[in-house]
Amino acid sequence: MDLDWTIIVRNWPVLLSGFINTLKLAVLAIGASFVLGVVAGALRLSRSPYLHYPAVLYIEIIRGVPLIMVIFWFYFLAPILAGRPLDNFTSALIAFIVFEAAYLAEIVRAGIQSVPLGQVQAAISTGLTHPQAMRHVILPQAIRNMIPALVTRFIVLFMDTSLAYIIGYRELTRVARIIAEREFRAFEVYTFIAIVYFVCTYAMSLVAQRLERRLGPA
Repeated sequence: MDLDWTIIVRNWPVLLSGFINTLKLAVLAIGASFVLGVVAGALRLSRSPYLHYPAVLYIEIIRGVPLIMVIFWFYFLAPILAGRPLDNFTSALIAFIVFEAAYLAEIVRAGIQSVPLGQVQAAISTGLTHPQAMRHVILPQAIRNMIPALVTRFIVLFMDTSLAYIIGYRELTRVARIIAEREFRAFEVYTFIAIVYFVCTYAMSLVAQRLERRLGPA
């Protein structure tokens, strides 16, 4: 079979738009899920049963179902709760945030628990409140310990954005499928898409390694 790589050039504007849509979904989902994950992880460590048990329930339920089911839940449920139709981007974004935050919450919990208890006691003894100690003393050290696990989850999330095609969002994989079916050149298109995903995830790994060296102990 003769390969025709010019198909990538001919369809470059469409592929670029799909890539931009993928980046938009991934960046927003990573940022928002990290914030929600920090909150959920901190609540899971709370001594108040009114905060601890709801956080545990949320984390365990979400971690116990496949991502594709969560996407379907929010695609069909979010419009009912909102009282109006939601576009497929918003539905996918909510699903990724809720799903990924449950996994990030466990990473945050482990990271916080990795900070020596003496550090926490020293921060409290200086007059800081527990939220202040968490913000200024505990979380900065915990995040340093969490970097490898966080980057792994972010890479997984970036690749999982391809699942948004099942609800019609025109991200990179869906655009590639449309081109491949129209041009009958699946091998070239999907090989190019695989290269794009590899370059992006490898770049994220390099950034993580640099952060580890910069934030790690001398």
